[in-house]
Amino acid sequence: MWIFDAHLDLALNGVDWNRDLRQSVDDIRAQETALQMTEKGRRNNTLSFPELRVAQVPVCLTTLLARQEQSIDHSFGWTSPQTCYAMAHAHLAYYRAMERDGYLKMLKTKRDLVSHWEHYTKSGPNSIEPIVTSASKPLGQAQAPLGFILTMEGADPILTPETIYEFHEAGLRALGLTHYGTNRYGGGTRSEVGLSLDAIELLKHCEKLGITIDVTHLSDVAFWQVVKRFSGRIHASHQNARAICDWQRQFSDDQIRVVIERSGVLGIALDIIMMQNGYVRGLSKNEATLERAVDQICHVRELAKGSIAHVGLGTDLDGGYGCEQTPADLHTYRDVQKLAPLMLARGFSQEDIQSVFFGNWLRFFQEALPE
Repeated sequence: MWIFDAHLDLALNGVDWNRDLRQSVDDIRAQETALQMTEKGRRNNTLSFPELRVAQVPVCLTTLLARQEQSIDHSFGWTSPQTCYAMAHAHLAYYRAMERDGYLKMLKTKRDLVSHWEHYTKSGPNSIEPIVTSASKPLGQAQAPLGFILTMEGADPILTPETIYEFHEAGLRALGLTHYGTNRYGGGTRSEVGLSLDAIELLKHCEKLGITIDVTHLSDVAFWQVVKRFSGRIHASHQNARAICDWQRQFSDDQIRVVIERSGVLGIALDIIMMQNGYVRGLSKNEATLERAVDQICHVRELAKGSIAHVGLGTDLDGGYGCEQTPADLHTYRDVQKLAPLMLARGFSQEDIQSVFFGNWLRFFQEALPE
């Protein structure tokens, strides 16, 4: 089954964590084990370019992520707006380098998306020659590069609201204002701060440019302010329900209903902290399985009054963690495919499964991207 993943942090892994994503998952794990890397997420990665190819992922949203923080105690996070700006450009350079070698293809327009999807999928998953895992040999166009729509997770790299025009020219088509904590644009996860005045101006520019706003990671206060002040398209790239996993990172039912009413899509995330109620990093045992992701899909469908049109996948895999922080039955990205039989067993039709795996995001971005 084809997968359209609405949230992956590929440059975070390639640049900040210095992983060679041209290699297999096993090779990356072996290298980090040999180097005795012990930071959370090391030796437990779930994805690489070959893995995503095997897992049948033609398109994803992938991030520019450079979060400003006062205290840095991990391998991503930066101390000034200028450094965030520089790191976002480093991420952009990484995507350009991977595009030059045939691993990636940036999709800026509706025509780009449709053309790439049709080229990648027209002959079925077995039509393209076996993937090359050697780091010394590019995949090449014949093997269909991974298409990506560029998004920014946290607006810290945007020096002033007008800086969005520079990033839009470079291909940015989606933007999340905040990440964890607060930034110059407002409140994010684990905060209850609203939007700043600069955020109001930034939203006006985004609306003019046709950039869709990713409401994931907004504080509750900031979420409702965005809904009120922004009339463009909104979506939630990797967002689960508070009714199932009860803490502020998730959306309340009212928030989910608003995304549905605004013709948005919510991507179900596979980070266990958003699936297993009460999970504590480093202390809790991974008890949740992919069945809990199906619970999330069912919940969104119920809030949409039986419609399956507003839920997709936004896995967030390898988003600063590895399989030590995923469902117990997910070890590499290809395990996402286990969701299909689980959904069938819960009464979903084949058409429903296709909608969740790729159809809803494909429709959303065909509508949201410029011609």
